[in-house]
Amino acid sequence: MAGGKINIAIAQSGGPTAAINSSLAGAFKAASDNENVGDIYGAINGIEGIINDELVDLRKILTDDENIELLKVTPSTVLGSCRYKLPAKNREENVYIKIINTFERHNIGAFFYIGGNDSMDTVMKLDDYCKAVGKDIKIVGIPKTIDNDLPVTDHTPGFGSAVKYVATTLQEIIRDSRVYSVQSITIVEIMGREAGWLAASTCVLRANGEPAPHLIYLPESDFTIDKYLDDVAEAMKRYRAVIIAVSEGISPDKLPSSFGSELTDAFGHKYLSGIGKYLEKITADHFGCKVRSIELNVMQRCSSHIASLTDINEAFEIGGEAVAAAMRGESGKMMVFSRISNEPYRVAIRPEPVENCANKEKLFPTEWINSDRNNVTTDALNYFLPLIQGEPEIPYRNGIPVHFRLNQ
Repeated sequence: MAGGKINIAIAQSGGPTAAINSSLAGAFKAASDNENVGDIYGAINGIEGIINDELVDLRKILTDDENIELLKVTPSTVLGSCRYKLPAKNREENVYIKIINTFERHNIGAFFYIGGNDSMDTVMKLDDYCKAVGKDIKIVGIPKTIDNDLPVTDHTPGFGSAVKYVATTLQEIIRDSRVYSVQSITIVEIMGREAGWLAASTCVLRANGEPAPHLIYLPESDFTIDKYLDDVAEAMKRYRAVIIAVSEGISPDKLPSSFGSELTDAFGHKYLSGIGKYLEKITADHFGCKVRSIELNVMQRCSSHIASLTDINEAFEIGGEAVAAAMRGESGKMMVFSRISNEPYRVAIRPEPVENCANKEKLFPTEWINSDRNNVTTDALNYFLPLIQGEPEIPYRNGIPVHFRLNQ
C-alpha cells in the first residue's frame, strides 16, 4: 500500500437486506474521501464478479451525494449477490489464481466483502491465501444478515429494519384478526433457520401495549406438539384472537417424513418452509375454529419502506470504518458492533479477527426465553428496541418509493 494510491473493490453477498446498500454507500464514501484511494470498483454478483473480472467503476456511477443518499435507502444488493462457497485452496487453487489476477490487473490493494456467516468464510480463506502467497492485499468483512446470527458483533446491519417490518406487519395482522367475534388463531412464520432472533423480536410490540404475539416459538427452545396445543388452549381462554410467532426453523416432534426439503445451498444449509402451514392443519384439526397461517417469506428481508433509521445509519458507518481499518493495515478482519449502553443507546465499531466469526452462529440467548419456553423476557425487549428507532427519509415519485438502480 506504500508508494502511491491503491484501488479498492467492494462486493455484496448472501441474502438481500434493507441496509446492505447503505454499507456499500458508506464504504464508497469513506474511500472516495480518502486521498490514498484511487479507483473504486464494485464486483458484480459477489466474489463471482472478482473471479470472472466483472467489475464496475463506482466513481462513474455514484457521481454525487444525491446518488449516495438514494443508495443508502435502496433495498437489496445493487451490485447483485451470490451464494458461492470458495473452495479450499489445496483443492481448486485455480479459483484463487483468478481472483489474484483480477486484483493485480486492476491494482486492487483492498477488498471488502459485505455479507453474513458464509461470506466471512470467503474473507477468511482469501486473506489466508493472500498471506500464504505473499500478496499485500487487505481483505475485510462487513457484516450483514437479517438473521442476526453472526457471533461477536452485538447485532448485524439489516436486522433492525427486518425487525421493524416484521413487528409492523404483525401489528397489522393483529388489527385484522380482531374485527370478527369468532374465535381465531393466526400463526405467523418468520425467518430464522437455527437462530430465532427475528421471531423473538416481535416482542417489541409490548412497548406499545400490545399483548400479542401471545406465543413465540424459537429453534432454541424445546418444542413439542402436545405442549404447543396446551399453550394455545390456555391463550384461547384469555384472547378471542390468538396470535403466534414461529421461527421457520423450529423442529417439532411427530413431523411427517414429507415435511420440509432435502435441498441445500452451496454451504449445506437446508431450504426451509412450511412450518406455519403444518401447524395450521394440526391446530385447526385440534380446536375446530378459524385458523390461518401467514408466511412472511422474502418480504421481511428488504422492505425499505419501513426501515430503521438506526439500522441504515449504522450500516453506513460500519462500511466506512471497514475502509478506515484496511487503510491502516488491518486484514482478515470483520467489523463488529460493541454495545456500550441501552439508555442512551451507544455502540462502538471495531475490527475482529474473522476466524472468530466465520462459519459460526450466534443463537438467541436461552436465558431470554421464559420458563414456559413459549415467549421471551424483558431483557430481549430492551435489547431489540434501540435497533428499530427512527425512520429514514425516502424519496417518492408517482406515489412509489424511488430506488437506485445500477442498470436502468
